[in-house]
Amino acid sequence: MTSVSVRYIVDDVDAAIGFYCGHLGFTEVMHPAPTFAMLGRGDLRLVLSAPGGGSGGGQAMPDGRVPAPGGWNRFALEVDDLDAVVGALRAAGVAFRNDVVAGVGGRQVLVDDPSGNPVELFEPGRPEARLDSPG
Repeated sequence: MTSVSVRYIVDDVDAAIGFYCGHLGFTEVMHPAPTFAMLGRGDLRLVLSAPGGGSGGGQAMPDGRVPAPGGWNRFALEVDDLDAVVGALRAAGVAFRNDVVAGVGGRQVLVDDPSGNPVELFEPGRPEARLDSPG
């Protein structure tokens, strides 16, 4: 059962589906329109919307502003072997924002989806930093 849903604004929904399903282990839940799709990965539901894509999450705000991809807010995906995942993604031509960095809870790197939205790949360095940690 999905426990959290995140919406990303993407320039090309089909390219985003290819990226998330082809590289990051998501599955397509539904894709009923060219401007909208839902993907799943464990407890995460990723909702993709094209900017200005009619009604829904990509529509213009009352003041005329239109949602746009990018920024620095992100979700993190836990991985067991960050170096192996980074190697596979680099070989596939995926864009990275940085090199692997070590923090107090583990190691991480940021990849960009085809629209420039960041995704953090995180390898826990401490048991309590794992998603399945009882704490």
